[in-house]
Amino acid sequence: MASLNTRDTPFRRNMRCMLICTMMSLANAQYGYDTATIAAFQAMVGFLEVFGYRDATLKAGWGIDPTAQQLITSFLNIGAMIGVLFTTHFSKWKYGGRREGIWVGTVIAFVGVAVQLGTDKIAAVVVGRALVGIANAFYITFANAYISEVAPRHLRGVFGGVFGIMPAIGSTIGTVTVYFSKSVEGRLCYQIPLACLFFFPAVLAVAVFFIPESPRWLLVKGRPQEAEIALRTLRGGSLSEELLQEEFVEMVNGIELEKATAVGATWREVFEGPNLRRTIITVGVYCSRVASGLWVFIAYGTYFFQQAGVADPFAMSMYNFAAGVAGTVFAIWCSYQYLGRRPMVLFGTVGAIISMFAAALGGTIAPGSPGAAKNFMAWNVIYSVVYGGFAATIAWPITAEIPSSRLRVLTLSIATGIDYVLAWLTSFCSPYFINPKALNWGMKYCWLWAGSNVVALVFFYYWLPEVKGRSLEEIDELFIKKVSVRDFAKYECECTKQAHEIVTQKKSEAVVMQTEVGNEKD
Repeated sequence: MASLNTRDTPFRRNMRCMLICTMMSLANAQYGYDTATIAAFQAMVGFLEVFGYRDATLKAGWGIDPTAQQLITSFLNIGAMIGVLFTTHFSKWKYGGRREGIWVGTVIAFVGVAVQLGTDKIAAVVVGRALVGIANAFYITFANAYISEVAPRHLRGVFGGVFGIMPAIGSTIGTVTVYFSKSVEGRLCYQIPLACLFFFPAVLAVAVFFIPESPRWLLVKGRPQEAEIALRTLRGGSLSEELLQEEFVEMVNGIELEKATAVGATWREVFEGPNLRRTIITVGVYCSRVASGLWVFIAYGTYFFQQAGVADPFAMSMYNFAAGVAGTVFAIWCSYQYLGRRPMVLFGTVGAIISMFAAALGGTIAPGSPGAAKNFMAWNVIYSVVYGGFAATIAWPITAEIPSSRLRVLTLSIATGIDYVLAWLTSFCSPYFINPKALNWGMKYCWLWAGSNVVALVFFYYWLPEVKGRSLEEIDELFIKKVSVRDFAKYECECTKQAHEIVTQKKSEAVVMQTEVGNEKD
């Protein structure tokens, strides 16, 4: 049994796979950069001069109509909702692999950014936002699936955490870019950071030509020889030949077992048998990000700081995102060394409840006061470190590792679609709560998110299993056997032992054959 653990090789021996997954994770950095810059545009005079209106009563001297605010922000989510329909059908094609999905998203992203860059009409901006949303659907679905499928089992949380940290990194880069361009006069103040959005798609467009395809996807499509070559490339000598074959045999057996129990990846199958439980967990974890209130601060962060009376909202957004990056790095280290999925999610969600409650309480007791603004800033930073670092980061690998290999993209597409419907509702309704021309709730808006985080916490406690250190095939077995949440971490799976026995037997047979050949020569 000791040899079963030797596939968990040291981190330094898996640097090739880490580099490949990091390159693929840039798809999520594009999402973070885009949302952060668009949020900042709504507080930039140069942007408001084109798409807003003059209002001397407002602190910046300019405002933006709630309807325009809704359209600009929410159509990113509408585009994503449309995009998931394409990702589902695209993944069923013979050449609809993870790499090709990223490349298609890149082409759409180029077009979406170019449309926004060259227009001064809200309608054209909305079209551009929708196209970027479609690109995001391809990026998030295929990149998240890829990283989960290629990462070594003991490092899947770390590699998935890198994917999870990328929105914060992208947001930080976006806020820094906006901070240094906000003083530029005229349209260039927002066109400069918007043009920088070409960077991530350009890097991805080149990188996907040098990245091996997912071995598990190749096996699902009946291409075992290519799958073995891809696995060798990904592992890069980190495993001995015997252990590499052991991992490959486990993949083959797991996918063959899946194929034997179903005729194809259909919408109906995602909601049947053991897959129903997996779908509920995946959708729940995806939607918990909206329930946390995270999307409100991403989409309206700079504007929210401005309305809260923060002296320099652009700088505050930059510091806030930087704090989130620091918290995420620490959380990834904790996930590698000490913490499982459940403790990270539960800890982060409790932090979100406390942060939202405290920010709302300050805004209720002393609305519009400098003290309330400082209280809001402090708890927003804590929220970014605790929730953004722990729960939000580890949610990405969880959503990709819970579905089966054969239904992964389909399940992720459904979860992404539902997530973006809720995100759209949030972005569409938020202006009514925070805009001075509407309800003007300000920081009291956080009461809603304190409550929704409580609901998320209850869901995680009763539904989320611990899968740290498990191979994807072991996770399949656990769900097929209907193991309870309480027993997930300690259950002994058969699939890894079977793969080890098969490889050992083949090795013994090869030794016997070599011995017989040697005897014949003698």
